[in-house]
Amino acid sequence: MRSWRMRSMLLLSLVALALAMTAIFLVMVRLTTERQVRSDLALDMQHSLATFHNLRVQRQKLLLRESSLLSELPSLKATMTSSDARTISDSGVEFWRMSGNDFFALMSPEARLEVFYNQGPALTRSHVEDALRESLKFPGSTCLFTTDGRLFEITSRPITFGSGEQMTGLGYVTIGYALDENVAREVSESAAAEVVFAVDGRIVAGTLPQALRQELGVRQGGLLQEPMESREISIGGERYLASSVQLQAATASSGAVQVVVLKSFAEEQQILTRLNRLIAVLGVLAALLGMAFAALISRTVTRPLESLIGGTRALSRGDFTHKVREEGAVEVRELSRAFDRMRSQMQRAQQELLAAERMATIGQMASSISHDLRHYLSAVYANAEFLADPRISNEEREELFADIRGGVQGMTEMLDSLLVFGRTGLQLRTRTESLVSLVERTAAAVRSHPDARGVDLRVEPVLPLWIEVDEKELRRALYNLLLNACQAVRGCEPPARVTLETAIDADGVSITVRDTGPGIPSAIRATLFQPFVSEGKQSGVGLGLALCKRIAEAHGGSIRLENSVSGHTAFTITLPRESIIEESSRQAAERR
Repeated sequence: MRSWRMRSMLLLSLVALALAMTAIFLVMVRLTTERQVRSDLALDMQHSLATFHNLRVQRQKLLLRESSLLSELPSLKATMTSSDARTISDSGVEFWRMSGNDFFALMSPEARLEVFYNQGPALTRSHVEDALRESLKFPGSTCLFTTDGRLFEITSRPITFGSGEQMTGLGYVTIGYALDENVAREVSESAAAEVVFAVDGRIVAGTLPQALRQELGVRQGGLLQEPMESREISIGGERYLASSVQLQAATASSGAVQVVVLKSFAEEQQILTRLNRLIAVLGVLAALLGMAFAALISRTVTRPLESLIGGTRALSRGDFTHKVREEGAVEVRELSRAFDRMRSQMQRAQQELLAAERMATIGQMASSISHDLRHYLSAVYANAEFLADPRISNEEREELFADIRGGVQGMTEMLDSLLVFGRTGLQLRTRTESLVSLVERTAAAVRSHPDARGVDLRVEPVLPLWIEVDEKELRRALYNLLLNACQAVRGCEPPARVTLETAIDADGVSITVRDTGPGIPSAIRATLFQPFVSEGKQSGVGLGLALCKRIAEAHGGSIRLENSVSGHTAFTITLPRESIIEESSRQAAERR
């Protein structure tokens, strides 16, 4: 028995099981599978419709959020205040490009269409104007309209100036996206089904080939006009399970809009065909080779395999002391010995790797620190020698003292960063702080730094929020971002400008730092927030962004690189909404 090969034991055991169970089991499997396949197809159809609904809801939310942000843009309000058609037309195209939508329009306070833009062929202006006026009947929501054989989902938002009784209407902004072949393809890939959009029984977009669209319109026109659920149809010589849902009833500017989802039976039919062949093969094998050796599985195969599984699990937990028993067939015993050898080799390799990583980290840190310390100490040493000269004037002496203070300040900041980063865990001491005060104090500290000289550091109006944060750590993160930005723009072509902005949305409070520097090199973007990563800076050990990431995550937030091209780089720290203690009554009303 000990000399039996694994193949022989498995073959005899499996043949015995097949002979005992196949007669009843295979017939039950086939009948059950056929019923399950048809049931799964109907369920997939429901999931496909749910997937389309979820995708549409996401797009609707995105449209509403974008339209709200656009309507609050000061530059857009200024454009609409001019009431000049040429000015609105010239500026409108820039707002359209900024929105990135398929459709963009601006209307006067009297709902007169001023200008509109769309991707693809030009649309009929009168049809567009009628549709936009119809959309004003659905404030705070979206609606569908069709013109020139195309279908759009749009939303309109009023542009106002002032608040309360002083509020003045400046016009309306409308944005939207096209329900075209791209949207149909996206829904089709997500729902794993064919998708078509129809208006008044006429298909305007979809993933079906043109020939099948015509056949669907002729033979199954009811699907394109009325909602139907799980109806079996045949087009192009292929069977489909089809369902249609009405997206919008007929309006003054658009007909009734339907989405039709078609799930093919082809894949399920292939499964049934393969299953029939498999059942036939298994039945023949069971009739020819059935023998009673099932008891051998537990003693000769299962137990040694369980021992190997236990050793594998122990190794995955990092336990290199677990021993695997050598038992079972020849192949299993050889596998156990090979596993033990592999475990020993992995243990040695892990120890060597950890040692190498520690030495590499120490070497990298020492290299960075020694370079920057030499830089600062050289400046301190040289200026100290100049101070010893009795012939220098008081003004020159003050300048030398300022340079020495700058060197000492730089070494202090570097050591503070190393101490903070070296902590095993960042312990926050949170309290309620004013976001306005925190930002202003941080900006004032950066302006006094030598690297901020000649830099236009601007702080846009800060949201009047009270937040629960560790004031010292959050100031450290903002200080690092602002100082990095100041260092990046120095020496670049004017204007050397750094801007700090705040905003609030569904995710929480965001603080964005923008600069007009040369941008982040593409070579380090993937590792930008790792320690000791820096390029193009005369000083610093590359811990600033790593600390910012650590501080943001300790607050339950995040930091990300929004954009980085020559002349525009933006970093954003986001704090969760849970950190907001209090916001102004106007902001609270807008959020609701």
